[in-house]
Amino acid sequence: MDVTVSELMELFLQSPLVTWVKTFGPFGSGNQDNLTMYMDLADGIFLNQIMLQIDPRPTNQRINKHVNNDVNLRIQNLTILVRNIKTYYQAKPVLQ
Repeated sequence: MDVTVSELMELFLQSPLVTWVKTFGPFGSGNQDNLTMYMDLADGIFLNQIMLQIDPRPTNQRINKHVNNDVNLRIQNLTILVRNIKTYYQAKPVLQ
């Protein structure tokens, strides 16, 4: 059975991860169009804003707020996100 890109996107947008992300509020533009929601996640801006709510310690890294479909800017934003997640978990004491 062949699955289209739009069907895969729909499945992803119904995943538990996206459901959790939606609890933080509407994505960047607030538009509920599937492609727009996907792009709001893929550009890393909204995910970095969520990470800032989880760990509000200031960082020296600024995310690119105007990605405009630039793959390099997306990669930079997602790299910052991964780095902040690593820092958060490495700085937290392990509870036993």
